[in-house]
Amino acid sequence: QVQLVESGGGLVQAGGSLRLSCAASGRTFSNYAVGWFRQAPGKEREFVATISRIVTTSYADSVKGRFAISRDNAKNTVYLQMNNLKPEDTAVYYCAARQGPSSINSYLYDYWGQGTQVTVSS
Repeated sequence: QVQLVESGGGLVQAGGSLRLSCAASGRTFSNYAVGWFRQAPGKEREFVATISRIVTTSYADSVKGRFAISRDNAKNTVYLQMNNLKPEDTAVYYCAARQGPSSINSYLYDYWGQGTQVTVSS
């Protein structure tokens, strides 16, 4: 069992930056792939970024070049650095973990955090 807690969300102006954290407790975190997903009001949850156990990364086209995912296994934490934020990035951001390969498909993830709100004003 893995417990995930997101933090770092907030209100920021367009063009600003935020860094989200996903802190894990429980099993050996380094064995898990971690993904970030987001859900805006009235929309389906969508893939943002993922990082594998061997630190390969993948990004949605909408955030490529602006967001960066990283992990610090010593701290059991995965980060999502978000730069040049846009109003369309406004959403609740969730981190999720799974054993096995990283994936852009949310249904493959077994463990989820409670989410953190990111609001980008224009």
